Amino acid sequence: MSTTRREFMAAAGATGLAFAQQQTKPNIVFILADDLGYAHVGCYGQKEVQTPNIDRLAAEGLRFTSAYSGCTVCAPSRSTLMTGQHTGHTRVRGNRRPEVPLRPEDTTVAELLKKVGYRNGIFGKWGLGPAETGGIPNKKGFDDWFGYLDQVHAHNYWTDALWDNKEEYFVIKNQSAKKGAYSHDLIADRALKFIEESKGKPFFLYAPFTLPHGNFDPPSDAPYSKRDWPQDIKDVASMITRLDKSVGDIMAALKKNGLDDNTLVIFTSDNGPLPKSREYLNASGIYRGAKRDVYEGGIRVPFIARWPGRIRQGVTDQPIAFWDFLPTACELAGVAAPRNIDGISYLPTLFGKGQQKQHDYFYWEFHERGFSQGIRMGDWKGIRLDQGKPLEVYNLKDDPSEKNNVAAKEPAVVAKLEKILAGARTPSEYWPEPRKSRTAAK
Repeated sequence: MSTTRREFMAAAGATGLAFAQQQTKPNIVFILADDLGYAHVGCYGQKEVQTPNIDRLAAEGLRFTSAYSGCTVCAPSRSTLMTGQHTGHTRVRGNRRPEVPLRPEDTTVAELLKKVGYRNGIFGKWGLGPAETGGIPNKKGFDDWFGYLDQVHAHNYWTDALWDNKEEYFVIKNQSAKKGAYSHDLIADRALKFIEESKGKPFFLYAPFTLPHGNFDPPSDAPYSKRDWPQDIKDVASMITRLDKSVGDIMAALKKNGLDDNTLVIFTSDNGPLPKSREYLNASGIYRGAKRDVYEGGIRVPFIARWPGRIRQGVTDQPIAFWDFLPTACELAGVAAPRNIDGISYLPTLFGKGQQKQHDYFYWEFHERGFSQGIRMGDWKGIRLDQGKPLEVYNLKDDPSEKNNVAAKEPAVVAKLEKILAGARTPSEYWPEPRKSRTAAK
């Protein structure tokens, strides 16, 4: 353990390793929505879409207002979550075709939790390794897996096949070109089954549900059928409310099985909303941009943590990012995190105890539409939309909507951000800088 890590653990008190050693190891449930914007849900300001279960989760837990996804599109965001490394270091840094799989040396949070007795399940969309590679969930620490390996396949909610661990699961009801079984419902049912089957030992349930990502083809657009909206907006709203029901079902299953008081539940999204949702549903709130932007609307996401009797209720503006989940889960479970990560445990913030270590900076890179980069250092936000373009600079405290580029007025800040950007990433054969044109999944 490094000196910095040792000093932090001493300051944090009995929030992590000591807690895990003295108590029954807690269960961890991580629910990940797909393309759900910061303000797509009621507790973050949504006025039109019904999300009572997510709102209840926020009322009973801690709601973060400065939480960031790993990237502004799905695959790299999930890679940062699993590996604890930001997009300058993690293996999967973009939606590249063919997919880049995780390697044996890319340690996931599931592999680490498995070392200390956790049963791990994933139900939804993986995106970090196709079949016949070492990057599939069953080779990255998960005991039970059901869903989509590939993010493009996940566009089809009425698919005739999903993955059930290492075998294909044929959806018979959809094989005659009929819409007989909606994939999200099948996946959500498997998540509930996992809870039932795992109640005798600590478990990690990772639920990267596909809602409300397109294609926008839900079983029904209820309860929004009579709204004067474009059809795809009715469908998105219906998908969000369906997602909300699944959140409620998971919470009910935990309570039914006597697991509620020993389970950390986290709810968040992999990136910002599509621009049309931002336009019609104000899905980014006050923030500029949407999915595929490194502006706040593309990466700032809803993030709620609940654990009765352990996590304080309320709201926090403590900045965190997806790569912080791995060290947080490891500290909670009592297993050492790898040294080569970018994340910092946020247990002190969750428990309201000890000293929360702060990031020097947060970093994002995006490999579609050129090569863009984002960086947050304190209240300063830097954005480069492509190599060769000047750095934009915003003061998020004074200008959270990123309307006023102050780069010309803040040369010292620009110089500091440029220095950090120069060393924030490691070279990658798949993700060169500047990035050459490649075909990317939408």
